Amino acid sequence: MSTESVAKRLVELCRSGEFEAAQKELYAQDAESFEAPGSHQADMGDVKGLDAIFKKGEAFQASVKEMHGVKISDATVAGNWFSLAMTLDVTMKEHGRIEMTEICVYHVKNDKIDREQFFYDMG
Repeated sequence: MSTESVAKRLVELCRSGEFEAAQKELYAQDAESFEAPGSHQADMGDVKGLDAIFKKGEAFQASVKEMHGVKISDATVAGNWFSLAMTLDVTMKEHGRIEMTEICVYHVKNDKIDREQFFYDMG
């Protein structure tokens, strides 16, 4: 699967809210996930391994009271890298309703995502 194919499939799954299915299908077992530099996300910080990425997703879902909408841009592909913009409109249990906008950058190796990194403003 080419980087462009992986990117298109990730966008397709994420637009339909199937984030965990995307990880199961498209991520390498030893994939790494990094939050924005300077982030202190506790259970949702930097992790390595697909099981840890699942736990990170579960921790995020546990902090969400209600999901109102998801916007995912088309991917921009450059070699083995691709990026997309994601906006989540959510009501968080501790922070109320917020709109979270971030740039998501992915690396593909051996037809699987082996690295993801998120860039967003803190606070």
